[in-house]
Amino acid sequence: MSEVTIIGAGLAGSEAALQLAKRGIKVKLYEMRPDKNTGAHVSGNCAEFVCSNSLGSLDITNASGLLKAEMEILGGELIRIAKENSVPAGNALAISREDFSIAVTKKIEENPNIELIREEISEIPEGNVIIASGPLTSGKLAESIQKFTQTEHLHFFDAIAPIVEIDSINFDKAFWGARYDKSDASYINCPMNKEEYENFYNILINAPRIEKHDVDKKEFFESCLPLEVLASRGVDTLRFGPMKPVGLVDKRIGVENYAVVQLRQDNSAKTLFNLVGFQTNLKWGAQKELVHSIPGLENANIVRYGVMHRNTFINSSVVLNPSFETKNRKGLFFAGQITGTEGYTESITGGLLAGINIYRRIVGKEPVVFPKETMLGALTNYITDKAHLEHISKRDGSLRYLPPQPINSNWAIVSPIDVPKKDRKNKKLKTELLSKRALEKIEAFIKSNLD
Repeated sequence: MSEVTIIGAGLAGSEAALQLAKRGIKVKLYEMRPDKNTGAHVSGNCAEFVCSNSLGSLDITNASGLLKAEMEILGGELIRIAKENSVPAGNALAISREDFSIAVTKKIEENPNIELIREEISEIPEGNVIIASGPLTSGKLAESIQKFTQTEHLHFFDAIAPIVEIDSINFDKAFWGARYDKSDASYINCPMNKEEYENFYNILINAPRIEKHDVDKKEFFESCLPLEVLASRGVDTLRFGPMKPVGLVDKRIGVENYAVVQLRQDNSAKTLFNLVGFQTNLKWGAQKELVHSIPGLENANIVRYGVMHRNTFINSSVVLNPSFETKNRKGLFFAGQITGTEGYTESITGGLLAGINIYRRIVGKEPVVFPKETMLGALTNYITDKAHLEHISKRDGSLRYLPPQPINSNWAIVSPIDVPKKDRKNKKLKTELLSKRALEKIEAFIKSNLD
């Protein structure tokens, strides 16, 4: 049976490799790390989480939660490993990033159908190939991809949040808790009064930033904006975003604070915590001053500072079919964030789909496209469809196309559902109906197309 070459042992590449291996397909999985690093990764392990350590909500009435449920139904490998290496995070699935990547690496290295090759690939190989090199694709391979796609290579900028040691947190000020007490008190909360918040804000908006020489105009993914960019939109923007105090009451004093900084467990040993929503591109000295201005973190030991990196992705609406196979070459697939999806869950899903579909191509079957009523189908159909990029010019009435932006799972891209008129404003009911329909659709689709 034919062999598959996978470029990149990140989340998408690792998932695709494991999907193919359990179907009896031999895989050559290429990963350039640790010999050549990306500037954002810190190890050579497979499936390393670079930014946050959270995959988002597990609730199926949440778009990301539904996508996880669909992956589990389809036999996703990494979602299972993630749950085995989870850390407390309320209703979200957060992982011990080191334990998770070590577990994935071990599973890959011990699989007789997978050969993990530590080598940089600079050209798109012949044969059956999945390109899952991620948003941090190396320069030479990026040039080869651009030449193949004959389209403008797109990019946006992403940032990473700082991580601190728990032993350096002052719990005379910080407290454990969960928003609205909906789950176990698994987050550390650092409360601020108005004066403390205004001091923090002034430090933030005046702090020096790291400037990249290759950046003329910074374009950020809207769902992962650097803290300083959010702050530039207004003094209260952070209080309605990552620092919102609603539902977080310090029971020692019974008061809801003016603003709250939350920290989420980052490793299984419960020694490291990351600042939720605090991705940043500030200079390291400025980051230290900013973190130390937060009540409870005055003497925090910062073990990793935030950094910003350039993410690369292709114009999937021109290059790919909804199966993630390229339009111009059968047997060549793309998967993961390089396709223009954003988020860990979405990246793993891309690897799952590409793995299933390249297997089908190998055994003589057509790749499958999932229904738009499912979150998986909605996401893949959306990024490969040009319709949402159409723009009628006000100047001359001509049809033009806007550049695509990375997107994560959300309800707006799913095929609408009929809701009784009296319930149309009931968002909870609507998402319950959408998720129920999606799970029914994916079960039926599997029986009809994948069994």
